[in-house]
Amino acid sequence: MTQAIPYILLASVLFGGFWLILHTQFRNEEKKRQWELKRESQKVISPIRLRAYERLALLLERTKPEHMLMELRQKEPEALVHWTVGQVQQYLLQTLRAEFDHNQSQQIYVSNEVWDAIIGSRDQTASFIISIAAQIPQNASAQEYATALMTAYNSNGLTPTEKALEMLKEEAKGLM
Repeated sequence: MTQAIPYILLASVLFGGFWLILHTQFRNEEKKRQWELKRESQKVISPIRLRAYERLALLLERTKPEHMLMELRQKEPEALVHWTVGQVQQYLLQTLRAEFDHNQSQQIYVSNEVWDAIIGSRDQTASFIISIAAQIPQNASAQEYATALMTAYNSNGLTPTEKALEMLKEEAKGLM
């Protein structure tokens, strides 16, 4: 029996070494498979994410007051002549909400920081539209409101929309 102990120890060491080598090999193969899977999924996900960044950039551009007012002029050429300030304000807020609602699903493709900046842009743009309407005289025309809105918006320096757009661009550059 004492003669078998060295053979048992040798067999145990060999078995343990063999098991360690196989375990390491299996673990490396699993890591390799995971990496390949991730690489393949990136081929599919990256173009989708880039389209999401494009859509969110378009959302930010479309929700600038100047763009929404141009759209209003194209849809309703006489709107700024015949509409009230309240009607224009309501149109702008509805457009802002509709654009945002239409693109809300894109949030899964961007970081929380960028999405928060986009939400902040929406909220601050809505507040801005409301505050300018409150600052002009009750009997002001829709054209006067539009002019006051554009003057105030363009004199505010870097707007929340531009800040969000810059963050979006920076994050998108990381994909390329």
